[in-house]
Amino acid sequence: MIVSSAFSGKKYAVLGLARSGLATIASLVKSGAQVVAWDSREEAREAALEAVQTCRGPGRFELADPLLIGLAGFDGVVVSPGVPLNRHPIADKAGAAAVPVIGDIELFALARPSLPAHRVVGITGTNGKSTTTALIHHIIDTAGIPTRMGGNIGLPILGQDPLPEGGVYVLELSSYQIDLTYSLDADVAVLLNITPDHLDRYDGFAGYCASKARLFAMQSADHAAVIAVEDEPSRQIAAGVPSRLVEVHSGEISPGDQAQWPSLQGPHNAQNAAAAIAVARALGLGEDTIAAGLRSYASLPHRMQRVAEKNGVLFVNDSKATNPASTAPALAAYPPKDGKPRIHWILGGLAKSDDLDDCVPQFANVKQAYTIGEAGPRFAEILRPVMPVDDSELLITAVRRAARVAEPGDVVLLSPACASFDQFRDFEARGDAFRAAVEALG
Repeated sequence: MIVSSAFSGKKYAVLGLARSGLATIASLVKSGAQVVAWDSREEAREAALEAVQTCRGPGRFELADPLLIGLAGFDGVVVSPGVPLNRHPIADKAGAAAVPVIGDIELFALARPSLPAHRVVGITGTNGKSTTTALIHHIIDTAGIPTRMGGNIGLPILGQDPLPEGGVYVLELSSYQIDLTYSLDADVAVLLNITPDHLDRYDGFAGYCASKARLFAMQSADHAAVIAVEDEPSRQIAAGVPSRLVEVHSGEISPGDQAQWPSLQGPHNAQNAAAAIAVARALGLGEDTIAAGLRSYASLPHRMQRVAEKNGVLFVNDSKATNPASTAPALAAYPPKDGKPRIHWILGGLAKSDDLDDCVPQFANVKQAYTIGEAGPRFAEILRPVMPVDDSELLITAVRRAARVAEPGDVVLLSPACASFDQFRDFEARGDAFRAAVEALG
């Protein structure tokens, strides 16, 4: 784990003891900090006690609810990104005590001066963050440079061992994580795109865009800003960093190039690849190394993941597509062949919107739709005038029915355009269920 003298003798409250919270308390206690931590779940509190005993640090630890104790004299309240600061009372409680509310990424930023010399790449955007983060990490690894991946993906960054000198930390950063960070000076900061999302946490869309822009406001003037300028909010942010801006566009990626990257199909992955290439160049990597990394990259689970090919039919798990804007590029990745559509589209779940407007330009690529979950009836009503629709209701039923009618060259695509919580614990569980259903086809 990351241990830093920056925390020695400091006092922190930690609210939320999931993976990042447990890594945070272990890092702080190991570094010699005094930590008060809390989670409403008893099993999480028990896990925290075990984590502290395992790390055996010089700091002190106790369980107590930050809302019920005085916070004067604390150096920070560390909260999970899932805590809605616009509604949670911890924000007012900490503010009254003049204590900053921060996240584990801010702690990492504070620890950086005590770590071996390194660089940081920070990636944000509404869609494509995870793929781009994993791709950049893979290209750096392909170059033989020590690298760690964390933030909103993989293991908590504080729980990972520090890199040796010359290493590169690659961080996926949600808007929530940026909101809780004040001093992360990324050597390369990346913005992929901005579309409306998480608006329950912000003062309108403008507030959400301002959160993304803060990643660049924290940078030194000589550090690179890689921004895909394909939507107006991103272009506005790009206009604020002209001296260090590297503009990218999916049109930079030719179909011939993309054909060599089996795990990076579709226009959205063209944007992801363009951003990753720009980052790799900013880090000084050679073109041959970049090309090798693009060719050998394997899809992340649940993100345009090629699950299987059976009887000439490709099955693709894109369960991470939880809104229509993130589903539209998946539909665009498989255009008609010989003038015939070939996508059997499985969609539905807990809808984030009542329409599929973002997907309309790609409807011609769909051979048949299979609706599931709570949004199924509404989506079937939208789609039935323009394509055949099967009211499957259940994911396993949709997979079986699609496999029964799909022909060689067709694609059975789970890209739900919805959250999963009506039928599944999360999008990972939904994607795992899709894989299991495909494997059960024999």
